[in-house]
Amino acid sequence: MPIKNQVWRLRKKVLPQHTDHAGVMWHGSYINWLEEARIEALSEVGLSYKEISKAGFEIPVLSLNIHYRKSLNHGEEVTLESTCLPREGVRWPWFTKIFKDDQSLVLEAEVILVVVTTKGGNYRPIRHLPQEIETAFLRL
Repeated sequence: MPIKNQVWRLRKKVLPQHTDHAGVMWHGSYINWLEEARIEALSEVGLSYKEISKAGFEIPVLSLNIHYRKSLNHGEEVTLESTCLPREGVRWPWFTKIFKDDQSLVLEAEVILVVVTTKGGNYRPIRHLPQEIETAFLRL
């Protein structure tokens, strides 16, 4: 897990649509939060996902590894702390931890992304991005 990289924080509240019939957060809802945290981090460095898509690129998930530590219930609030590492070839690793307000660990996740071009209808990994996008990624 990276230590010295920028930590991006996002506050979330467990809403009814995140939970199962018993009011416990459904395991799949966490994936949406992980993506939202990454999109918000990009936005904070001045790059919207919409701009990335408009430029002919997408950032799909290559792999996802989640360790659930504690459950969350309807109404609880948490903080997501995300850190990304520089891209390794075409792979772009992100690490996220979710904490309750008492600092107890709820979840740890590692997401490996890959930047692909959508130009010409062929999705293929990209090693070299346009300078504006690369510069924003480096600020992460």
